[in-house]
Amino acid sequence: MPGILNMSRDGIGYIVVMAVGVCLVCSVFVSGAAVYLKPLQNVNKAADRQSNILEVAGLMEPGIDVRQRFDERIDTKIVEIETGEYVESIDPEDFEQQEAARDPEMSVKVPREEDIAGIKQRSRYAEVYLVKGNGDEIESIILPVHGYGLWSTMYGFIALEPDANTVQGLKFYQQGETPGLGAEVENPKWRDLWPGKLVYGPEGEPQIRVIKGSVSEGTPNSEYKVDGLSGATITSRGVSNMLEYWMGERGFQPFLKRIRQGSLTAAK
Repeated sequence: MPGILNMSRDGIGYIVVMAVGVCLVCSVFVSGAAVYLKPLQNVNKAADRQSNILEVAGLMEPGIDVRQRFDERIDTKIVEIETGEYVESIDPEDFEQQEAARDPEMSVKVPREEDIAGIKQRSRYAEVYLVKGNGDEIESIILPVHGYGLWSTMYGFIALEPDANTVQGLKFYQQGETPGLGAEVENPKWRDLWPGKLVYGPEGEPQIRVIKGSVSEGTPNSEYKVDGLSGATITSRGVSNMLEYWMGERGFQPFLKRIRQGSLTAAK
């Protein structure tokens, strides 16, 4: 320390030592702040997720206590994607699907020929959200979906009616598409086109898609089609590919089949 004090304030050594000292002090403060604020960030992240789930389920209202409404109406389950069965050994409070997708033991690589959504790797498990009705009845089913658009991976939720086929709503909560074009996936007017559309065709395969142009009364199979986003062909195709993957046999189709067969309820 005496050596530092004896350094010339104009010397290179003094400047370097002081710069390093300032960096160390700042890094300590930043690290401390990050650790201190992490619990609050997690709470805010959970609240935002709950708000999006309530919104896509049509349960969001101004001024409500989000957590209370979520706890009252939403039952969170962990599902093994391959089998469509509930996994009781994983606590939903401790599970984060995006983190699981990066864990080699919790994830699977998606073969290139099957990876129409551009996700490369997915978790073996997923959180699903069931709106509880009377007893064990399910009022709606909310599923997490994600896939690549033009510039980004888009993350959202799709809500289905109890028939596990009719769309109740679609909501993207994270995306980095072009403002005014692909980012219109968040436009309420475009989102209003989704309720009532059907996911599966007569043969049980996913048919829902975003088309180029508009859907009219004369459009063949219009019950499976939604207007394309003007000037955002690749983003529109990305939404179609995302839903085809996640509603397909490599996604939530096994789970939804169990729902339709009555072998799964909100309770079991």
